[in-house]
Amino acid sequence: METRQRTSNASINPFLPSDLRYKRPFWAAFKYEGAMILPAGTGADYEDFKSMCTDDARLFAFVRITMGDAMSKRAKFTLITWIGENISGLQRAKISTDKALVKEIVQNFAKEFMFSDPRELDADNIRTELKKAGGAKYDAQAE
Repeated sequence: METRQRTSNASINPFLPSDLRYKRPFWAAFKYEGAMILPAGTGADYEDFKSMCTDDARLFAFVRITMGDAMSKRAKFTLITWIGENISGLQRAKISTDKALVKEIVQNFAKEFMFSDPRELDADNIRTELKKAGGAKYDAQAE
């Protein structure tokens, strides 16, 4: 039997799919199954997350976006609440109270979004909003 000297990311989070254990996930989603909110998946491809955002879905996602300028790159995190167009009024109202429970788990993020239109999920749209929320701009070369 082969032994490893170093600790792998798999021992840190055994729930990650094997192909993500050695990469940083780009997003983690949580969806409703009945009255419960359960993990819906993680991934490195933002398009995979966007495909989960259908008209019949309601979910929460913790998304990592790389921001920065020529001098530095850094990760910014955002909490996205998706409410599909076909979600009933009662289910929409429940999301606002359930979001407090999700925020107990997902605590550190730069900005929070609530979307119901697929066009709003555009990564450039999110980056623009994160940049506005980021405060000082140090990229003197761009001005």
